[in-house]
Amino acid sequence: MIALARAATLLVAFAATRACAADIDYLAAAGVAAKEFPSPRRPVARIVSPRRSGEEHRDALDETGQIAHLLELKQGMTVGDIGAGSGYHTVRLSYLVGPAGSVVAQDVRRDYLIELARRTELLKLTNVRFALGEPHDPRLPASSLDAAILVHMYHEIADPYAFLYNLTPALKPGARVGIVDLELPTQKHGTPIELLRCELAAVGYRAVATYKLAGDGGYLAVFSPPEVADRKSPWDIVACGDRPGTR
Repeated sequence: MIALARAATLLVAFAATRACAADIDYLAAAGVAAKEFPSPRRPVARIVSPRRSGEEHRDALDETGQIAHLLELKQGMTVGDIGAGSGYHTVRLSYLVGPAGSVVAQDVRRDYLIELARRTELLKLTNVRFALGEPHDPRLPASSLDAAILVHMYHEIADPYAFLYNLTPALKPGARVGIVDLELPTQKHGTPIELLRCELAAVGYRAVATYKLAGDGGYLAVFSPPEVADRKSPWDIVACGDRPGTR
């Protein structure tokens, strides 16, 4: 009987995993290929974990609250959590935007998204969608986001110029992009702010403001994306140099 009970439990878990996996796919057709863009002229950090630090510590700093306040996130909005990982911000933003809004949890790691889907199911969050992306392309539907956040993951994007270019169509008019990172070299899992501004400017994004977050949270840099019609050709994008602020 015990063996049968264990087998039944495993079958239920397996079925749940398959159900979660079925909801995780590319949400949009592929954008422009990575080969059309310059490669970053600086190291790219490896993806080493789906989470940055303990959630209690981040809650004590009110990390999501700070980001939401500075980006003016409100109920009813659709927010993209780019590089969602374990879903720290996805879960909290789900409550913030409410049933009239939605959160798109995007990542390049299917296993991370499957685990996050399980988590949202346990929490009965019904306003979260899951988007599997590629290193050069978030694969998000056109005009789907009121805002996008990239938290402690920009330095892990293998093809940042292509990724930012392919993110642009998913952003509605007036949308803002908030990037959180540390003032550290990219190989040490940070991005110097001048290098970040240079790389986004190369794709046509405009710097709006930069804020210091509480504790060890780093900075939040806010950008407005280029109008889709005004985007540069990929061949006109010039990679930033090895030193911050240079080309």
